[in-house]
Amino acid sequence: MSTILNYINGEWLEGSTGKFVPVMNPANGKVLAHVTQSTEKDVQLAVQAAKEAQKLWRLVPAPERADILYKVAYLLKERKEDIAQILTSEMGKVIDEGRGEVQEAIDMAYYMAGEGRRLFGDTIPSELRNKFAMSVRVPVGVVGIITPWNFPIAIASWKSLPALVAGNAVVWKPATETPMTAQEFVKIYEEAGLPKGLINLVNGSGSKVGNAMVEHPDIDIISFTGSNEVGKAINGRAGELLKRTSLEMGGKNAITVLEDADLDLAVEGILWGAFGTAGQRCTATSRVIVHQDVKKALEDKLISGIHELKMGDGLDETVKVGPVINREALERIDEYVKIGKEAGAILLAGGKIITENGLESGNYYAPTIFTNVTPDMRIAKEEIFGPVVSIISVENLDEAVKVNNSVEFGLSSAIYTADVNKAFKAMRDLDTGIVYINAGTTGAEIHLPFGGTKGTGNGHRDSGVAALDVYTEWKSIYVDYSGKLQRAQIDNN
Repeated sequence: MSTILNYINGEWLEGSTGKFVPVMNPANGKVLAHVTQSTEKDVQLAVQAAKEAQKLWRLVPAPERADILYKVAYLLKERKEDIAQILTSEMGKVIDEGRGEVQEAIDMAYYMAGEGRRLFGDTIPSELRNKFAMSVRVPVGVVGIITPWNFPIAIASWKSLPALVAGNAVVWKPATETPMTAQEFVKIYEEAGLPKGLINLVNGSGSKVGNAMVEHPDIDIISFTGSNEVGKAINGRAGELLKRTSLEMGGKNAITVLEDADLDLAVEGILWGAFGTAGQRCTATSRVIVHQDVKKALEDKLISGIHELKMGDGLDETVKVGPVINREALERIDEYVKIGKEAGAILLAGGKIITENGLESGNYYAPTIFTNVTPDMRIAKEEIFGPVVSIISVENLDEAVKVNNSVEFGLSSAIYTADVNKAFKAMRDLDTGIVYINAGTTGAEIHLPFGGTKGTGNGHRDSGVAALDVYTEWKSIYVDYSGKLQRAQIDNN
């Protein structure tokens, strides 16, 4: 059985605790590997290596840095199936989704490699004669990234690739549940020829490794994806230290179905958005806001569709819904289902832990649909992070928008309608960072900004050109070739 080590300054090392914890397959409860556990000491070694390596890396021309990212893309593409198999084994998502996630990292590597020739600044007319003005991007320095288990390579690619092409070094704490995928990604960086010290992998808990990263004075920015609670704690402490943060902290995403919608298309979007990845996406469809005139018809179609979703090990090509990540998640989801029942919501489907049909050794929760949910119920407001969707009835688009915007998160939203006027009104009024028209709440593409409003984040974006704003500083430069002192705002009057 394999052991997963840290990767610091180009070497694979055991963590300073000397301890290892098991990596479990959520589909069957089997131990896949053991991962080393680290402390502040390991973080210090990683940061020291990153800081030294970044001094030289920032001087490497960006197109030359990009050449390594192209190699990363090629190697990811070459090993796509192997990585997808590992990812599905330790995370649980079905193999098609595993392949799709690796493809996302491939796309991100190609895209950010292209940005090596597009790290554009600006030239600006000076207000004074014989004076030149411009702005350029410069790297932040050492970037600390903390990534979740639900997208163990995609989110890591969103953060590490733009950081590296911009001239930074990276210290990465992956989720304890998915270190095997992290190891494979780092191996690819290593084989692609990334100089040692520029990517450092430190395995361990958030309390030991994550906190040490936030506290370290030589980590210049923390990029975090995870829970709202942890993100707020990171942001609070980082603020005291004047450390930059980029936070993506989940959602309570809704699909609105109006009376003129294509119901069959809407059902496909709801089933995929709510139960793909067993509901463990920050963009998962957690609410369905439906016009009262089509509520019953939509519910009937959803109930019919949900029975066609085969559950099981994600490595089985015929399975549509895999397990949730662990027993703790199972219990949390089940507790929310009980809360929904007690609040008066009506259970249409699911609502139980699966303990039969050969699935009892894994972490399976039945795809669950509640109806007659009101916007003030906890199941309609709080992120459940599991295969549970709540149906809320409304009378018109204005009410639907109000319900959509009533939660503390603002990541993703969607609307199904054949009315172009209503579609454009929704695009304007839905208070989320991502809006879909006649598609579900998932499906973000890497060349657009990813992130949201309100409790979802702190204004930054992963992915797209916007990601470069996270990992670069703007430097303004003035060149005065007049041969005399010129005083801006004074001598030009």
